[in-house]
Amino acid sequence: MKIVYPAVFTRKEDGSGYRAYFPDLEGCFAEGPDLEDAADEARAAATDWIQVEMDEGIDLPEVSHQEDLDLEEGCIVKYLTMTIQLVPGYD
Repeated sequence: MKIVYPAVFTRKEDGSGYRAYFPDLEGCFAEGPDLEDAADEARAAATDWIQVEMDEGIDLPEVSHQEDLDLEEGCIVKYLTMTIQLVPGYD
C-alpha cells in the first residue's frame, strides 16, 4: 500500500544539512547532509511511524494540504510516498 504525506524541510542553522518533519505524523523527524538524503531518511522514518500505528490498530491521520500548513520562510515542502507492507513477503 502506498501512502503520501507532506514533509517539511528546513536548512540547519549551521548549514550542515536539512531537517525534516511531518506535520501530520506527530514526533516523526529526520535529517540528512543534503535535501535528497534528508528526504530518504524522512521517508524511512515515516514508513516506520506508519507501520507502528497500523500494527497497533490506530487510524492514520488525515493528510494536510500544503496551503493549510503554517510554514516559516525558507521551508521546502515535498510530498513523500511511503510503501507499507500489509502482508509479510509482499510489497
